[in-house]
Amino acid sequence: MSPASAHDPRDEAFMRLALDQARAAAARGEVPVGAVVVRNGEVIATGANAPVAAHDPTAHAEIVALRAAAERLGNYRLDGCTLYVTLEPCAMCSGAMLHARLERVVFGATDPKTGTAGSVTDLFAMPQINHHTRVTGGVLADASAALLRTFFQPRRVNAQPLRDDALRPPDAAFADLPGFPWRVRHVQDLPSQNGWRMAYVDEGPPDAPITWLCLHGNPAWSYLYRHMIPVWTAAGHRVVAPDLIGFGRSDKPKKATAHSFGFHRQVLLEFIERLDLQRVVLVVQDWGGILGLTLPMAAPQRYQGLLVMNTLLATGQEPLSPGFLAWRQMCAERPDYSVSRLFARGNPQLGAAECAAYDAPFPDRGHRAALRAFPTLVPEQPQDEGAAVSREAAVFWSERWQGRSLMVIGAADPVLGEPVMRRLHRCIRNCPEPVVLSQAGHFVQEHGEPVARQALVHFQSPSSP
Repeated sequence: MSPASAHDPRDEAFMRLALDQARAAAARGEVPVGAVVVRNGEVIATGANAPVAAHDPTAHAEIVALRAAAERLGNYRLDGCTLYVTLEPCAMCSGAMLHARLERVVFGATDPKTGTAGSVTDLFAMPQINHHTRVTGGVLADASAALLRTFFQPRRVNAQPLRDDALRPPDAAFADLPGFPWRVRHVQDLPSQNGWRMAYVDEGPPDAPITWLCLHGNPAWSYLYRHMIPVWTAAGHRVVAPDLIGFGRSDKPKKATAHSFGFHRQVLLEFIERLDLQRVVLVVQDWGGILGLTLPMAAPQRYQGLLVMNTLLATGQEPLSPGFLAWRQMCAERPDYSVSRLFARGNPQLGAAECAAYDAPFPDRGHRAALRAFPTLVPEQPQDEGAAVSREAAVFWSERWQGRSLMVIGAADPVLGEPVMRRLHRCIRNCPEPVVLSQAGHFVQEHGEPVARQALVHFQSPSSP
């Protein structure tokens, strides 16, 4: 390997292009390594680390760039080419470079743990290999190393560390959101939480006569309750509104397979225990109900009321609604759909800034694993995960529930319309006739202030059923 001093200015120029690729990888939650392939002074291919997003252990920046270069040239031999990469290559990448017959490799920072261009070993210097690629190391090494330090530092020294297989949306994305001034709190050490940090709002006194536990659905977050929280806190009540892991200000596992019905249910059960919530009115909609309606039977003494909006108990015993099946198909066909446009279409009364607030948790595709996972997690068959516990919950609500209930239906909901809600209504013991809002769609909370006021009267009144 040649010394790291007196570098050719052209090497630095091409390494800066590789650094651009590394920054793009970091923005997607990948380890920031980037590469470019150059032939005759022209960049013919680029590559950025992508093993997490691609579910491919070979998708290192160098391999991505080599594949693109070979396709560009129509030849797996890359004679006369130079590969620039921001980090000393590993054994896999070094072997691929030698097999491609690269003329030269130029790298930035050394890798004392896995580097095979002089740090751990030097595959390029082995005399037994029939092709010898020239190697230059240390080009813009400080800039390359700084990118890596910036990426890994929060995971190593943060009091609330970020798992390597997760992303954490930047706080700046949630600054100055209209109508949402409340301080975020976090919990990260619940037994089933696996080290992923969960964010939540907790406003009002712990000994309040009512604690409103507000559970959101997909693709929303606790911002959905901004019209309801002030009504209840002004009455001296407590409001707790968590962001499910993968949503809102909570950590975002990078892989859709991290999400399951049982995982999210158990985290919520432990969260309620940790905060020791008492005198709870459970407020649910969408997945907030699919999960939330299974919670009270585990500790019925904590709950005194249920405010239920467009949702269902997914027992696997009845077909899912055509509206939901259409939603699931759309999510599969268009996984990168705009969340803000979704809210704008269903809630024309919202301003642009309010709609944009629903995009804040999902700045790029890497943050959207939960959005891809949740439509597939709704139990459809009796044997599906979550179906059995949902059947148990149906028995609880119809036979054992002792608290008060209030159902509010958004009649314009194309996903879970009034027929779905009427079926659920028949399962809830002593639930009065539902309140039907003709102008409300799926996200009833966007009409939340009058709903919150009606709920306040209903759950405070001694005459309520």
